[in-house]
Amino acid sequence: MFAAAKLKKLGRLFVIKTKVEAYMVIYALGLGAAERGTHYLDVYPGYGGYLLMLACTGSVFMAGAKIIDCVNMEREKAEAEAAQNAAVPAE
Repeated sequence: MFAAAKLKKLGRLFVIKTKVEAYMVIYALGLGAAERGTHYLDVYPGYGGYLLMLACTGSVFMAGAKIIDCVNMEREKAEAEAAQNAAVPAE
């Protein structure tokens, strides 16, 4: 039981709750993608390297949009639940 509580606490560290946290994660993804892209340019000179670099950076845009959408959706869900709980009278 004690181990399950510790694992739950540890798992909460990896949950993105705010937009600031989301932006930090997206920034880290972008840095990694740029590094990977420059590596691809060294290994695959020419159009192949450029296309692989474009794929790396494009994936960050798609992942970033999904992360921001999920943060917004979770916030709206929490607000809706709070409004519903406030509207229901306690018995």
